[in-house]
Amino acid sequence: MEKTWIFLIAVMIFLVFIFLFWALTSGYSKKKYGIKMWKHWPNRLSYWQAAVFYALGFTAITMFILKWAHVLTF
Repeated sequence: MEKTWIFLIAVMIFLVFIFLFWALTSGYSKKKYGIKMWKHWPNRLSYWQAAVFYALGFTAITMFILKWAHVLTF
């Protein structure tokens, strides 16, 4: 049961970081590529790949900080 809660906390942290990445960078990316190029799938694919990689990294760092602070135990 405890591992389920840790997994849910990790997923929620991941979703928060994905949302923050999108909120902070989507306008800049659309302006940089232009609306026509933004609709081209390779540009969006690379954007979302970066979003997932950054979110995974920040989620891992956050989880280990929470473990180090004895907030989570896993």
